[in-house]
This record gives sequence, structure tokens and C-alpha cells, in this order.
Amino acid sequence: QVQLVESGGGLVQTGGSLRLSCAASGRIFSTYVMGWFRQAPGKEREFVGGITWSGGKTYYADSVKGRFTISRDNAKNTVNTVFLQMNSLKFEDTAVYFCSAGRGGNNPQGYQYWGQGTQVTVSS
Repeated sequence: QVQLVESGGGLVQTGGSLRLSCAASGRIFSTYVMGWFRQAPGKEREFVGGITWSGGKTYYADSVKGRFTISRDNAKNTVNTVFLQMNSLKFEDTAVYFCSAGRGGNNPQGYQYWGQGTQVTVSS
């Protein structure tokens, strides 16, 4: 089992920045990808980006490329943290953001474990 807990959401003005954290614990396999998704009201869950657990390779959706950065901190023994740094935020970035873990890809079906989500609201 893998437990994921997001934090860091909030209200920010257009052009501002936020950093989301995802505390990951449990049995995380080296082959896992840690993914970030978001879901706005009335819309489907959308892939934001991901990072491979072992090599730290990152990849992003075109809509956030150049503005968002994913990184990870594997320093601690039992709890590891994945970050989503969001810069130059736009109104359309408003959504609930979810951390996930699984085999990877840009489809939610590729991820077995999910956090509870954290709200990000960008005011125009």
C-alpha cells in the first residue's frame, strides 16, 4: 500500500506561484511514476506531469510546460516528498490537484494510488 497526502493549495492571483507537496509513504516500487493530475468542476481529470521514482525523469503536459516543475526529495527513510512548483499561474489552472503513484502515463488509469487532492484557485 502507498499513502499520499497533498498540501500547499490555496488562493493566488494570476501570475503568482504556489508549491504543492505530496508526502508519499508505504511500499513505493522503484518502477513507479509519481503523477500530478488536476480536475476542474465539470471537467475530466487532466494529466499535469510526472516524475519517475528511481531516475527522477520528468515529463509535462503541454499546457503547463515551462511554467510547472516537478521534483522529489528521497532523503528521508520513511516519507518521501514530491513537489509541484507552479509559476505564472493562470485562471485556467484553477482545479483540485491530485498526487498519484503507479506505472505512469498521462491517463489516470495508469495510477493505482491517489491522494485526497488540494484546491488551487487562481483569481483573475
